[in-house]
Amino acid sequence: MPADWWLKKRTYSLFMVRELTCVFVGGYSLVLLILASKIGDQQGVTAMLNSKTLSVLQLIALPMVIYHTVTWLNLTPKVLVLWRGEERVNPLLIAGIHYVAWIAVSIVILCVVFGYG
Repeated sequence: MPADWWLKKRTYSLFMVRELTCVFVGGYSLVLLILASKIGDQQGVTAMLNSKTLSVLQLIALPMVIYHTVTWLNLTPKVLVLWRGEERVNPLLIAGIHYVAWIAVSIVILCVVFGYG
């Protein structure tokens, strides 16, 4: 297999971009774990949150994580095949339910973070 196999088709390239986003998801998870470990040190947390490096990392990681999430949710109906009797459940319904759940959880997190409700 040649090294540039993934450049031959658009779908292969999008697949490799999705795989690359895993690095950003993992890296950002590591940053959040480091931040959580400093939770008792108010100055450490403040310094880390005010860091320009962390701000740049978040600006890079956010679109990568969103792309990763969207591609995963779009893949869900292919791996989660549901049947209702003899009829297959519409794949758009399966993906739609996952998108609604993602939005609902995001709203709850925003409310908790910003102190609404």
